[in-house]
Amino acid sequence: MQERKVDIAIIGAGSAGLSAWHKARQYSDSVVLIEGGEYGTTCARVGCMPSKLLIAAAEAAHQAREAGGFGVRVDNVAIDGRAVMTRLKHERDRFVDGVMASMRRIDGAGRLQGHARFVDSHTLLVGDHTRLEARTIVIATGSRPSWPDAFAGAGDRLVVNDDVFDWDDLPTSVAVFGTGVLGLELGQALDRLGVRVRMFGVGGSIGPFKEEALRRYADRTLNEESYVDPDAKVESIEREGDEVAIRFIERYSGQCLTEHFTYLLAATGRQPNIDSLDLGQAGLALDDKGVPHVNRFTLQCRNADDSPSHVFIAGDASQQLPLLHEAITQGGIAGNNAGRFPDVRVGKRNVALAIIFTDPQMATIGASRTELEERHGGCDAIATGEACFEDQGRAVVIRQNRGLIRLYAEYGSGQFLGAELFGPRIEHMAHLLAWSLEQRMNVSRMLEMPFYHPVIEEGLRSALRDLNTRLKQGPPITERCMEFGPGD
Repeated sequence: MQERKVDIAIIGAGSAGLSAWHKARQYSDSVVLIEGGEYGTTCARVGCMPSKLLIAAAEAAHQAREAGGFGVRVDNVAIDGRAVMTRLKHERDRFVDGVMASMRRIDGAGRLQGHARFVDSHTLLVGDHTRLEARTIVIATGSRPSWPDAFAGAGDRLVVNDDVFDWDDLPTSVAVFGTGVLGLELGQALDRLGVRVRMFGVGGSIGPFKEEALRRYADRTLNEESYVDPDAKVESIEREGDEVAIRFIERYSGQCLTEHFTYLLAATGRQPNIDSLDLGQAGLALDDKGVPHVNRFTLQCRNADDSPSHVFIAGDASQQLPLLHEAITQGGIAGNNAGRFPDVRVGKRNVALAIIFTDPQMATIGASRTELEERHGGCDAIATGEACFEDQGRAVVIRQNRGLIRLYAEYGSGQFLGAELFGPRIEHMAHLLAWSLEQRMNVSRMLEMPFYHPVIEEGLRSALRDLNTRLKQGPPITERCMEFGPGD
């Protein structure tokens, strides 16, 4: 057994861990990066990049089928599943190679391969080969897919997103469980690529939306193309032959149906990779799920006696915002504080921004309306402006005129506070709004910005104008906090 002492140990070589390593190295040359699995981030291997490659292929097929709406004939659109997956894996591997190249720039002494677990608050056992003592430690172990026990009946027909990206060909049919970000993205992409898909959710949730009007609008729009039931009634899941049989109540007819699928794709959430770390030996305060209590601005954990710890946690393992840019930001904060410990400082956190690459796209910026009402003293403190894209000029021109957006601002100050967006090419609009929120702009100042014609962003201007009008009028007296929106 090798015995080593270092200043800083970082557990996990994903996006958060690599970010922490680069920051920690500014304070010490005695930094070690520990990885228990394959090198290469979740984003590159099984997350952001391979999913977008699948979505890109699906968009190409969809555009070909929809070309007739422009008077352009595209006959016999055929999907070569093997070619789709070959390109996906080729490009995915290139992204992974880029991560691996950065790993190779870390000298051998700065890397350790093996699963780490705490022996005591300063000591880690790495695999069966190294006992490592560290002054400070950063936990950046990421997360993995999770699913309910009820899926066990699918047997080996149960897959997660990691498995999808290793397929050699597209399957005939897939039942997607989960109508959150991952389920909607993969479900719609597979459906557009000719796979028979049904998507089942629980509790009525659709993507990231909190506002009921957005959920209803998105539900209706997605169901124009695919079968999506965000509040599914599933009676049973069983393995039958080479397929999985799912018995469920069909949402439109109310009939009880049994359908067979090649796979059940579980997109029902992720759990942090912390259960094998023996965190109890680290003396940390843990919540009821075993996740360390952490200061979200310093990423410093708390000890069981409520004193500040020399252990920090970042990325998906912290169960805050499981997004790549958040993991990098958190890793940087944790690495800085681990390096300068005990001089721990608050790190700069950007506004919340999430984008979902369905079609139409979805996005959330800042806090939800409910959260804003709680922060600002009630529902009559927050103004809501909206715009629908069904008659928006550029959206009509490109035949992508489905969408609804809602913007939130504070009465009195007029400060922009957040948004929920559903519509065409929302990824770009979401960035404009995130930058505006980061700069603490008010709505009148946002309306002074240039808007070209004809562009999708003119729909954003319509929503800002609506919001500005409501800010000037003040909160309604007789109908406080009323809901409004297309189709309500």
